[in-house]
Amino acid sequence: MGSMFRSEEVSLVQLFLPTAAAYTCVSQLGELGLVEFRDLNASVSAFQRRFVVDVRRCEELEKTFNFLQEEVWRAGLALPPPEGGLPAPPPRDLLRIQEETDRLAQELREVRKNQQALRAQLHELQLHEAVLGQGQGPQLAATHTDGPSERTPLLQSPGGPHQDLRVNFVAGAVEPHKAAALERLLWRACRGFLIASFRETEQKLEDPVTGEPATWMTFVISYWGEQIGQKIRKITDCFHCHVFPFEEQEEARRGALQQLRQQSHELGEVLGETERFLSQVLGRVQQLLPPWQVQIRKMKAVYLALNQCSVSATHKCLVAEAWCASRDLPALQQALLGSSREAGVSAVVHRIPCRDMPPTLIRTTRFTTSFQGIVDAYGVGRYQEVNPAPYTIITFPFLFAVMFGDVGHGLLMFLFALAMVLAEDRPAVKSAKNEIWRTFFSGRYLLLLMGLFSVYTGFIYNECFSRATVIFPSGWSVAAMANRSGWSDTFLAEHPLLALDPNVSGVFLGPYPFGIDPIWSLAVNHLSFLNSFKMKMSVILGVTHMAFGVVLGVFNHVHFGQWHRLLLETLPELVFLLGLFGYLVFLVCYKWLRVSVAGATSAPSILIHFINMFLFSRSPTNRPLFPGQEAVQSALVVLALATVPVLLLGTPLFLHWKHRRHLKRRHAGQLQDEVKTGLLDGTDTSVAGWGSDEEKAGCSGDQEAAEFVLSEVLMHQAIHTIEFCLGCISNTASYLRLWALSLAHAQLSEVLWAMVMRVGLGLGREMGVVAVALVPIFAAFAVMTVAILLVMEGLSAFLHALRLHWVEFQNKFYSGTGYKLNPFTFAVEDD
Repeated sequence: MGSMFRSEEVSLVQLFLPTAAAYTCVSQLGELGLVEFRDLNASVSAFQRRFVVDVRRCEELEKTFNFLQEEVWRAGLALPPPEGGLPAPPPRDLLRIQEETDRLAQELREVRKNQQALRAQLHELQLHEAVLGQGQGPQLAATHTDGPSERTPLLQSPGGPHQDLRVNFVAGAVEPHKAAALERLLWRACRGFLIASFRETEQKLEDPVTGEPATWMTFVISYWGEQIGQKIRKITDCFHCHVFPFEEQEEARRGALQQLRQQSHELGEVLGETERFLSQVLGRVQQLLPPWQVQIRKMKAVYLALNQCSVSATHKCLVAEAWCASRDLPALQQALLGSSREAGVSAVVHRIPCRDMPPTLIRTTRFTTSFQGIVDAYGVGRYQEVNPAPYTIITFPFLFAVMFGDVGHGLLMFLFALAMVLAEDRPAVKSAKNEIWRTFFSGRYLLLLMGLFSVYTGFIYNECFSRATVIFPSGWSVAAMANRSGWSDTFLAEHPLLALDPNVSGVFLGPYPFGIDPIWSLAVNHLSFLNSFKMKMSVILGVTHMAFGVVLGVFNHVHFGQWHRLLLETLPELVFLLGLFGYLVFLVCYKWLRVSVAGATSAPSILIHFINMFLFSRSPTNRPLFPGQEAVQSALVVLALATVPVLLLGTPLFLHWKHRRHLKRRHAGQLQDEVKTGLLDGTDTSVAGWGSDEEKAGCSGDQEAAEFVLSEVLMHQAIHTIEFCLGCISNTASYLRLWALSLAHAQLSEVLWAMVMRVGLGLGREMGVVAVALVPIFAAFAVMTVAILLVMEGLSAFLHALRLHWVEFQNKFYSGTGYKLNPFTFAVEDD
C-alpha cells in the first residue's frame, strides 16, 4: 500500500542480451512482466528491422489458425481453453508448428472440398429422384386452361401439317420463390404451346452449402416443336434451374428411378465416411490449436520486442533500454542470469541516467483498482506526483452518500455489492460477457462502500425508504407543551397545527443522540429545517475538501524540491481560501455553538454578514455575532486581496531572479563542471520549471538548454491565479449540489411512498384483503425503487460525486499529465 500514496520509483535500465540467448531472455521477461521496452529503432521502417521475417511467419501462422478456428466453429464445435503456463516455444519449434499446421489445413481443405462435392452430387440425385417421382403421379394437366387458346388443340389430328412432330419433355427443379415467375414466363414466351406441371417436394432436402433443410419445386414440361424446346431450355437456364433427363416411357423412368435410389444410397455411405474422417481431423485441430495459438502469439510478441532493440557494434549482443521499477531490479537481474546461463554468456543490466519523465507505476489490488480507475479516468498522474486514490477511497463514497442518504436504499446497494464480492472467485461470474454486468462487477468494492456510507448518512438524516425511525427517545415532549400551555379540546379543534416552543420548560429535553430527531418528520417546517441544515453542511464539506486538496499540494512541492512554491503559491492559496470561505464556515459553526434557544428569534443572518464583508459595510438591523467582527472581516478581505498579486507575480519573479543569477555564475566560470556534464543543480527547477506540469517530475538533464521566457511564465501564472481565485467561488457554490441532490432524493422517495405504498395500505384496509392488495402494490413499489431511486438516482449522485473530485478537488494539486508503465507481459496472451 506504500506505493498508493505516490507512484513507485522507476529506473531506466540498459540490457545487453547475448544474441544466442536474446530470445530466451525476452521470453522470460514476458512471463514476469517487469519491464517496458523503449523503441531504439524508431527511425527504422518496420520492414527493415532484424526480425521482420520471423514476425511475418508468425502472422502467416495466425492466418492459418484463423482458418482452422473458423472451420471448427462452422462444424458447431468449440475450442477448449488452453492450459495455463504455456511458455513461448523455442525458435526451432516454429518450423515444426508451421509444417503441422499447413498439413492440417491442407487436409481439412481437401476433406471439406470432397464433402461439398459429395453433398452437391447427393443433392442432385435427390432432386432427380423427386422429378422422376413426379412423373409416376397423376396424368399431367395444363396449368392454364382459360383464354382464347383453349379452343386451339395442341396436337393436330393425324394427316395434318404437324403429323411428323413428336411430344418432348423438359423436367427439373427450381427454388420455390422462382416457381411462379418461371411458370408465368414460360406461358407468355411459348404462347401456351406447352403443358407444365409444378409440384412441391414431399420432403425437405438439405442444402449442400448451408446445410439447412429447404423445399424445392419440381416441374415437368411437355411440348412439341424444336423452337419451343429451345425457348424452354433458355428460360430454365436463366432461372438457374436443375434440368434432368426425363424418359418418355414409363418403364424406363421406373428403371432410372431405381438406379438413382441405389446411387443415392451408395453416395450417402461415402459421404458418411467422409464426415467421420472430417470429425477426426477437427478433433485433432481442437486438441492442437489452442496451445499453438497462445505459443505463436507469445513468439510474435517476443520478436516484436526484439525489433525494438539495437545491435551492438560487434553484432554479438542486442542492446535494449527499458523502464523498470527500482524494487524489481534484483528480480530482473536474476531472471536474465537464469535465461542466459545456457548460452555461456551472462546478460548484463545496469541503470543509466534518464532525460525523459519516467512512466507512472501504481500497483493496485482488487479493492483499490476501481478507485484508482476513477483517478486515471481524469488523467494518469505525473511521475511520483501525489496520488489522490487513497483519499478517494473515503471521500468519494462519503460525498456520494451525502446525496444518496437513505438506510433502506443504501442497504440494498450494500447487499448487492456484497453478493458480488462473495462470488468474485466463481468462474461463471468472471467469464460473464454482459457489458453492464462487467461494469458493475469491476466496481463492486466501490459500490460496497457507497452503500455502507449511504446507510451511515441515512441514519444521520433518519430516513429509511423516506420514513423516520425511532431508535432513541425524542428530545421533544408534546405532553410538557400541552400541560404548560393548557391546551383544551376546543383549542385543539380550532388549531390543526400545534407549535412546540423550546423556551417552555420541559418541552426541549436536549439534542437527539445521533442524527435528526424523528419528530421533525411530523413537522410542517420539516423541509425548511433540512434545507438549512444540508445547505450549511454542503458548504462546510466543500471548503474542507478544497482546503485538503491545497494541503496535498504541499507534499508535491516538498518532494520535487520546489520550496519557493510553499511561500509563493500554497500559502497565498490557503490564506485566500480560508480567509474568505473558511471564515464563512467559522460563522456557521460559531452560530451553531453560541446562539441559544432563547436568542434564536433575534439571531443575526450569516448571509448578510458575508455580503457586508465584501462591501465593507454594516447593517443596523443585523447585529454582529461577536465583538470586533467588522474589523476581523475587513482585515480578512484585505489579506485575501493582498495574496492575489503574490500569487500572480511571486513565482515568475523568483524564477526570473534565479535564472539571472545562474547566468552570472556561468559567465564567471563558477559552473564549468556542470556545463561539461550538461546537468544543473538537482534542486533548480527554474529553468524548465514552468509550464502545465510545474515539473521536476523526473530528470533535469536538459534543463540547461531550455530557454527561459518571462512572458510565458507570467502568462501561465496569470491563468493559474485567475483559475484558482474564481474557482474558489464557483467551486464552493458547486458543492451546493450535495444539498440539492440530497433534497431531490429525499423528496422523490417521499413521493414514491405517498403515491404507491400509502395508497396501497389505505386500499387494503377498505377492501379487507390486505395481503391480496399489497402483493402487486409492493411489487410495483420495489420495481420503481430499484429502477428510479437506486439506478437513476444512484447514477446521478455518482456522476456529481465524480465531478466534485475531478474539478473541485483534484485540480488543486493533481495535474494528471503522466503516462502509465505498460510492462511487456504475456498475461493478455494467456487470457
